[in-house]
Amino acid sequence: MGDNPLGLDGRVVVVAGAGGGGIGTTVTRMVAAAGATVIAVSRNRDNLDQHIGPLIAQGLSVVPVVADVATDDGVAAAMTAATGVGGNLHGLVNVAGGAAPSTWMPATRVSRSDWRDLFTHNLETAFFMSQAMAAELTAQRRPGSIVSISSISGINTAPFHIAYGTAKAAVVAATRTMAVELALSNIRVNAVAPGITETPASRTYVDQDAERDRRAIAMGRRGRPEELAGVILFLLSDLSSYITGQTLLVDGGLDLKWTHLDADNISLFLKDESFKAALRSMG
Repeated sequence: MGDNPLGLDGRVVVVAGAGGGGIGTTVTRMVAAAGATVIAVSRNRDNLDQHIGPLIAQGLSVVPVVADVATDDGVAAAMTAATGVGGNLHGLVNVAGGAAPSTWMPATRVSRSDWRDLFTHNLETAFFMSQAMAAELTAQRRPGSIVSISSISGINTAPFHIAYGTAKAAVVAATRTMAVELALSNIRVNAVAPGITETPASRTYVDQDAERDRRAIAMGRRGRPEELAGVILFLLSDLSSYITGQTLLVDGGLDLKWTHLDADNISLFLKDESFKAALRSMG
């Protein structure tokens, strides 16, 4: 590992979903600061300009790539950038995904289209990017590390969000199976399952309520993107060289209490009362 215990100097890491200003952007910054060259992938050029541009201006080794990794062309574009930038190909972080407020509904209301869209953006993106990275690492006979974002909703129940929760649970299953298949090639595959984390995306449906956070989360507060990114950085690095097939729950102890549901099983973290009323009316 030399002087850098993280062992990322001279290595190339792809971050799929880097431009949102939350976990992906923070991972990009911290991994680049640890010495890697980061291929920062987002389907939105404006997001890259806004959130990744300043990192480049600071002198960090970050290469922005506009690509939709939900498509074969997008995956190919990300990998072309990763193999053409110079340095030793090493890692992948699958952050792309999420779910719009419109995807919250009772299980009895979920359409095939809803289901497929959430699986495309939360499972297929991670799997096919991982597949492409694993194939290239194997072809180059290089070790590597792949880290995907699951969710506490994929570890526990996800009332009114069944498609998202099931897709994130599938990320855990895919992680375990790929870890076994790739272990003898010295390619590690792990996942991180965030709890409630303070990001631009979460602010669209989670309000500021310190008392609720103290009641629902063992550590009494929501996570920060840096706290998720730190765990991801560890899993990318040589410090975790004997860890594979694991999903690390990074939730401040929310799962230990799991008291975030109201009497009607609607999440206490949803801030919009009209939204919650609409969910109740669907039952």
